[in-house]
Amino acid sequence: MSFTLPPWLLAPVLRVHLLTALAACAGGALFSLAHVPLAWMIGAMVGTALMAWFRPVAVHNRARPMAMMVMGTAFGMSFSGPVLGAVTGALPVLAAAGAITLTTGLLVARMFTKLAKVDARTGFFCGVPGGVIIMVVLAQEAGAAVAPVTLSQTMRVVTVVLTIPPLLGLIAPHGEYDVFHVGGLAVWWPGLLALLAMAPLAAWPLRKLGFGNPWMFGPCLMNIAIAASGYGFTGIPGWVVSVAQIAMGATLGSRLTRNFLLSSRGLLMASLLSSFVLVFVLGWLAVGLAWVSGLPWPAVVLGMAPGGMPEMSLTAKALELAVPLVLGFHLVRSLLSNVLVKPLFKLGIRLNLL
Repeated sequence: MSFTLPPWLLAPVLRVHLLTALAACAGGALFSLAHVPLAWMIGAMVGTALMAWFRPVAVHNRARPMAMMVMGTAFGMSFSGPVLGAVTGALPVLAAAGAITLTTGLLVARMFTKLAKVDARTGFFCGVPGGVIIMVVLAQEAGAAVAPVTLSQTMRVVTVVLTIPPLLGLIAPHGEYDVFHVGGLAVWWPGLLALLAMAPLAAWPLRKLGFGNPWMFGPCLMNIAIAASGYGFTGIPGWVVSVAQIAMGATLGSRLTRNFLLSSRGLLMASLLSSFVLVFVLGWLAVGLAWVSGLPWPAVVLGMAPGGMPEMSLTAKALELAVPLVLGFHLVRSLLSNVLVKPLFKLGIRLNLL
């Protein structure tokens, strides 16, 4: 008796999706076995990118928003009343870090403009680390070329993900800092499913307002409010977070196709060089700010890293490095990006820094 697959499993589009998912899962599993920090995300990204070099890949366009909602729910649960008070008490430091990070991006943007041979407007939105989604949206509104901005911001996140988590995994002291730590709750599936079902509703108002990354912000803020009120009632299983990491890594890796990487070599080199400069400069500035403020330096390094909020918060979770504090840094920077990026561009033009 022969076995044949159902016709719907043989559809070319579905087959590409399934093979991409298998490549992402295999990459995540291998990196997890190697004990690489942020293993499931980095491994999924590498596995998908390797497949994308040789053949078509596909990730459903809802995979990343759904993963973001899971991440927002998980990160919001890492707060409590005392933890929220500690993060709020550090708000001046968080605001200073966000302003420093964006201003450093302004200086790097000039280097990017010369290396990539693009106009100053496009170079600015390529160089400033305000988040991939936010910078692409703001670049489009400002009339900058969107394709170079997408490429440079994507490569910056890839560079940060491949450098900072492994480095901190080697040199940073592991273990939660008591003032920023909340004990884990037992998983209560009805409650967790209810929170995940409410996540799109929490994201919807921010999406209507045009806020960058509403899928993570909305659920995160909702769960911060629940956890900080003292009425947190469920935890989230680690494997659910790992699945979300795979979705995020696969989405990022699916952009790194052969054509994407080879069609704009000048932009690619400018993106990589400017990313390394940002990582180096902001890393040392973060150590200095940690010394002045008394905050744990690994958390400040992750908070000021020019990577995305989900990636750096996941790194903090994997290494047990003050997750709420790292999240606070990136929440404040995202808010500042929505407010300060356009004035910063005008200032750069006025002072002839671009």
